Amino acid sequence: MKIDSIPRKAAGGLLLLLLITLVQSCANMGRPSGGPRDEDPPRFVSANPALGSVNVDRNRIVLTFNELVNVKDAFSKVVVSPTSKSTPRVTSSGRRVTIEFDSLMPNTTYTVDFGDAIEDNNEGNKLQGFAYTFSTGPELDTLRIAGRVLSARGLEPQQGMIVGVHRNLNDTAFTGERLLRVARTDDRGRFNIRGLAPGEYRIFALADNDNDYRYSSPEENIAFYDVTISPWTEQSSTTDTIYNRLTGAVDSVVSRRRTVFLPNDIVLRSFNSELRQQYLSKYERIDSTRIFLKFNTLNDSAPRVRVLGQGGYASPGIPEMSSRLDSLVWWLAPGLMRTDTLDLEVTYNRSDMNLVLSEVTDTLKFITSRPKVKKEKKSDKKKRISPADSIAAITTAFKVVNSGNLDVYKPLSFETPTPLVSLDSAAVKLSVLKDSVYYPVTQQVKFYQPDSLNPRLYELDYPWELEASYKLDIDSLAGVDLYGKPTLPLEHKFTIKSNSDYCSLLFSLSGLEGYPAFVELLNNSDAVVRTAAVKNNEAYFPFLSPGRYFARVVLDDNENGTYDTGNYAENRQPELAYYYPKAINIKKMWDQRIDWNVFNTPIDLMKPQAITKNKPTSDSRAKRNTQDENLEEEEEIFDSTRNPFDPNDKGQRNRRNR
Repeated sequence: MKIDSIPRKAAGGLLLLLLITLVQSCANMGRPSGGPRDEDPPRFVSANPALGSVNVDRNRIVLTFNELVNVKDAFSKVVVSPTSKSTPRVTSSGRRVTIEFDSLMPNTTYTVDFGDAIEDNNEGNKLQGFAYTFSTGPELDTLRIAGRVLSARGLEPQQGMIVGVHRNLNDTAFTGERLLRVARTDDRGRFNIRGLAPGEYRIFALADNDNDYRYSSPEENIAFYDVTISPWTEQSSTTDTIYNRLTGAVDSVVSRRRTVFLPNDIVLRSFNSELRQQYLSKYERIDSTRIFLKFNTLNDSAPRVRVLGQGGYASPGIPEMSSRLDSLVWWLAPGLMRTDTLDLEVTYNRSDMNLVLSEVTDTLKFITSRPKVKKEKKSDKKKRISPADSIAAITTAFKVVNSGNLDVYKPLSFETPTPLVSLDSAAVKLSVLKDSVYYPVTQQVKFYQPDSLNPRLYELDYPWELEASYKLDIDSLAGVDLYGKPTLPLEHKFTIKSNSDYCSLLFSLSGLEGYPAFVELLNNSDAVVRTAAVKNNEAYFPFLSPGRYFARVVLDDNENGTYDTGNYAENRQPELAYYYPKAINIKKMWDQRIDWNVFNTPIDLMKPQAITKNKPTSDSRAKRNTQDENLEEEEEIFDSTRNPFDPNDKGQRNRRNR
């Protein structure tokens, strides 16, 4: 049959049928996946004026990238050097980022450090470490200082701190002037101060709470370097391996010269001076028996308190205080307890905004808040009071603090709910179990109050025997509290842990060269469990419970056995700490010895990741933009192989240790 003989209507229907079939077959092919997820950060393409330009006379800078970008948290992440009161405006639109200055200083190198503020619009991939530099004069300053900020005691990377330099080498520059050129630390605590001219600098780190680029408040965390720094450059050789894009095989190896910017291994140890303005922040009457005072910071001595309008009371009662003397409770004398309103004269040291202390006296009024009495309904039945409740209302009782199996090296602790005014030590008896019978112990028992600040706490110590069972008996009426309530009798049986419950740990330390130090044993939360002094290069921890531990050694500059922070006004660095780089797992009945070369591990790698709280959120180096020639030349921080540690040289003690 010829096609010409097919009727036109039939031919049109056939054509329509073929078209529908084609559309259905195309629809059954499935939806395209859209390709793999974009994991690459934005790539810098160009700038106007160009990166590294000189003689720039315009206030508006435009940066172009290869994809749509956002500038996130520009105010808190983008820092500009040199610093000024007028902050440039940074905005993004499409593939462009715009920087607008109100004014520019002549013959000055400007650096806009974005940190990780630039990210792509779709996936939020961050461009790490990007900075734009230009000069308003004929020369571009290119020197740098790089390093890391770690917390002094915990070696935690300090993210978001401002690190800056002063050319004014006086100590007052840090408190009186804005930092000259600055950078912000990344999630690993790393910093890179760019655009430096040749010369001497002092370097500081600052948690700049008020954004004034100076140390204006003692509540800000800081770090300072003991010696001046003169940046320089060196030429070195580096090897690049070029791979075949199709096969992945090595195509060629090329050697080239590179510029290394030094120093690149500065370690700044951040600390808080713990200096605060002193004042009475709170006072109240907790109940009829107690008044409470709260101070803003620690006190060197307890305040003096005098009762007004109540004859015969030199003191309001018995004080109970915290170790810092910043939180105090007075247990009121019985006669004062019955008064609804109490006037007290409190004399203490108060400081002004400049932290200058002066003695002041405040008159304070304490009022007892009486609970409202509920009206009894006729249908309500009166609650019957049991004999036990009646006895409890007119007596007081001892409570054992560390109940359960007792550690062989610890005393037995117990306390009372209110302070006692008398306690007969002869009524406190200790016996040991032998052949199912408790016999009085044969050696002298040490019974005492361990802390003069807490009048309710008592301890009983004895040379305990492992696995032995003991019984503490305190006779009825052994003591009387402040309100005339006698103590109830106490019988407490307890057992000392066995030798199989323990292990021991001995550190043999090298590198300290006789410098005074102590070792802190830490748990999985980086909290101190035990402390031992270093004697003859050894620190010993007997009677440990099995488990996983970590350790750090503290250089005890003043040999007081405790950690001391720094003070910039006194030019005093915080005491330095160094971590053992591994977890320590100890099993029952193991006596473990560990040889510890304190400075064998770089300081930025010392702290085990398991207890590092400020873990990096991204691989900054892998995602670093490589089109900026300055970034291509940048060397990873801490490439130096020097071991500059000298415990007698403050200027070197802060630096990286090999």
